[in-house]
Amino acid sequence: MTKPTIRPTTGAGEYQRLVDIWRSAVDATHDFVSAADLRAIESRLASDYFPAVTLTVAEIDGTAVGFAGVVGSSLEMLFVDADHRGLGVGTALLAKAIREQGITRVDVNEQNTGATGFYTHHGFVIVSRSETDDDGRPYPILHLGRDA
Repeated sequence: MTKPTIRPTTGAGEYQRLVDIWRSAVDATHDFVSAADLRAIESRLASDYFPAVTLTVAEIDGTAVGFAGVVGSSLEMLFVDADHRGLGVGTALLAKAIREQGITRVDVNEQNTGATGFYTHHGFVIVSRSETDDDGRPYPILHLGRDA
């Protein structure tokens, strides 16, 4: 297996591929989110969410297979294409975000136990919990932190 290369995004021209990665990832991991909510979130990825974060992309053999978005010391998004899960892509993205962007916080859907396990394995601990997501939808959020 080829080790992923982590690079900055090439910009808005790459957003559709990142949306496709997001869709693949959430289809594999977010069965608790309603179809209507997934469509609403997806419709805002390229227009609202991607431009608001510093994006890095993981690629294997020249194909984007994952991405992470950071604001300040917070990891706002990390998604890996379903066909590339378990191959070190997420770990490579997280390691770079910790090392080079100084992230110390991440929020995770409580129902996404795989993500919670991933982050706790990498030194994050649950700090607090919110009943809803940032948009008030009924998906509890775990707020995780780690020492800088």
